[in-house]
Amino acid sequence: MPLIEDQLFRKIRKLTGKAIGDFNLIEDGDRIAVGISGGKDSYTLLHILDSLRRRAPVRYELVAVNVDPGFPGYRKEHIEKHLREHGFAQHFESTDCAEIIDAKLRPGSSYCAFCARLRRGVLYTVADRLGCNKLALGHHLDDVIETLLLNQFYIGTLAAMSPCLLADNGRHTVIRPLVYVEEADIAEFAARNGFPIVCCSCPVVGAVDQKRQRMKQLIAELSRENPQLRRSLLSACGNVQPRHLMDPRLTPFAPLGKQPDIV
Repeated sequence: MPLIEDQLFRKIRKLTGKAIGDFNLIEDGDRIAVGISGGKDSYTLLHILDSLRRRAPVRYELVAVNVDPGFPGYRKEHIEKHLREHGFAQHFESTDCAEIIDAKLRPGSSYCAFCARLRRGVLYTVADRLGCNKLALGHHLDDVIETLLLNQFYIGTLAAMSPCLLADNGRHTVIRPLVYVEEADIAEFAARNGFPIVCCSCPVVGAVDQKRQRMKQLIAELSRENPQLRRSLLSACGNVQPRHLMDPRLTPFAPLGKQPDIV
């Protein structure tokens, strides 16, 4: 079934194109591995990047890459069927991530975070094998601002998700073209187009990430008072004022006896 190219589609495509332009996410000759989990975000990312590719002033290639973590019941055949029907280049990688997590996860550590790190490592390895210089992930605006608040409330740092980040291995660039797109729009877009959503089937899939859920609820509550809250928080990630922060690596503290600026 072809995509429904309605107003919502055009909105998401425009915002994605703006992010690509603002952060120079895609360049001529790029070969991009697009992480496909079977969720709404990754399907949306792949389809929108493909639509932009067809009319882009630069040439780039897309390869849909799925990492099977090895959880029983993971229905990757639905993902494969969808990708095949839409003519996407695809690669499926089977792993023993489930066994590694069971053996290596430390008490009190996040199951999901450990799994994500393992899968990211697999994606880097597969990207090398496929000759891809960039890895595109489906994180959206809500992911960015929730992470911003989580880091402030629970970690004590000012950090979110970068739209463009050189991986620690120095070979791959991670890009997040959906950073301007709200989750609600992605959910509606996926529903309208009938994307075959596939659950990861991990043993903690039913468990709720309480901290992230609290951030979602807080943002939703405050957004009722300020409809522009999400955009404001996202803008804050790109409007840093170092002299009004307390990191001595960014700016020296005010000399003794001198009053700091009040803002």
